[in-house]
Amino acid sequence: MKNEKTRTLVECALLVAMATVLSLVKLWQMPLGGSVTLLSMLPICLISVRHGLKWGVGSAFVYSLVQLFLDLGAMMSWGLTPAMFIGSMLLDYIVAFTVLGLAGAFRNKGFTGVMAGVFMAMLLRFVSHVISGTIIFDIWMPEEWTNPLLYSVCYNGAFLLPETIVTMIACPAIVTALNHIKKPAKA
Repeated sequence: MKNEKTRTLVECALLVAMATVLSLVKLWQMPLGGSVTLLSMLPICLISVRHGLKWGVGSAFVYSLVQLFLDLGAMMSWGLTPAMFIGSMLLDYIVAFTVLGLAGAFRNKGFTGVMAGVFMAMLLRFVSHVISGTIIFDIWMPEEWTNPLLYSVCYNGAFLLPETIVTMIACPAIVTALNHIKKPAKA
């Protein structure tokens, strides 16, 4: 039992590290934050699919802290009020990345459940960013836009929609490959 937990912990740590490295490979960077990366969310989703929600949400929370610390310098240069800064930390990092750990919610429903769970997790990340964009970052909305919610949906959709599409395309191949890696038998 102890060996299984250690193996799972090591696997989760490696997948968080892989997600972090992939998050640094930016295919497209938005001017006010957000980017399309090389499948950076997929390793976090896979933790939840392979090991369940407890491991998934815990690992995703760790990943959210890593992403926050990587972007902390940039965040501090945005000139946010303390309330806006804390709100952004929570909605754009802690909540937005931790919800990726919910990807395994339907993992017992087979392939369709896995795909639905990954999509749901990515949709929840989008919702978190949209809320943040609507209530915190509406100050940077261009003058020609009059609806902060619509602007936030369009802005965040511009990077999360391509990221979601690419992740959903790659997900079946990765999940299939990981299913061939057998977990050790329980002692």
